[in-house]
Amino acid sequence: MENHPAMQSAKDTLNGTFDAGALNKPKGAGVALAFDRVGMQFPDGTNALDDITLHIAEGEFVSIVGPSGCGKSTLLKIASGLIPQTAGTVTVDRNNLGYTFQDATLLPWRKVMGNVELLMELRGYTAEERRRIAQEQIDLVGLSGFENHYPKRLSGGMRMRASLARSLALNPSVFMFDEPFGALDEITRERLNDELIALYLRNGFTGLFITHSIPEAVYMSSKVIVMSRRPGRILDIFNVPFDYPRSPELRYDADFSALCGEVSISLRNAIEK
Repeated sequence: MENHPAMQSAKDTLNGTFDAGALNKPKGAGVALAFDRVGMQFPDGTNALDDITLHIAEGEFVSIVGPSGCGKSTLLKIASGLIPQTAGTVTVDRNNLGYTFQDATLLPWRKVMGNVELLMELRGYTAEERRRIAQEQIDLVGLSGFENHYPKRLSGGMRMRASLARSLALNPSVFMFDEPFGALDEITRERLNDELIALYLRNGFTGLFITHSIPEAVYMSSKVIVMSRRPGRILDIFNVPFDYPRSPELRYDADFSALCGEVSISLRNAIEK
């Protein structure tokens, strides 16, 4: 399979010694999220991450793929401040950060409106502000008419939309996604991919997206990172050359398939090493 030019550029850079810091620091753009030589060893001795250096520019949407247990979710938890790293430094504005988990994590006793208002309530927004902003976000994610439904009455895709609306209500400048669509059927997943891209273009946040799906990573992102087995290290970086907004038909394009194939080969090598 012939390498896509954008991928070949990244692969050439990685030939020989891998200077992740030099490769990842964007030129001429502010850095929204920076990992510098980050490592993580848990108290039980598990070495989860080793020497992660990754600088994500403002407005970039970066996806990470890697073998199960390689530390992808741990990296997001460190960035968000949920757990402290044991080596290196992380630079990000945690006061303006959104986070969507693998599960929608909605409070079952709150209706959609109450769930979307939750973070604003914790931040001290007035009732009027909460209701106005929550309604705007509910409309934006396509849940108009479901404001008074409890989570158990919603489909999996609708619950994830409510979770997105809850985080979007705070207008985060950096938005992290921990495999949010992994439990959904393929059609719903693709529809939410398109809706998330539309939100990304509308709001202009910086995105860090964890997924096990290579086509999803390539379709969503401006850059795809491949991590090694535990302890997680950055093995390869692929620039995605397709312009936003992206049409669903892109998934059937030959160049798209070629890029997915190159990322798949890299991931297979990461698993087999």
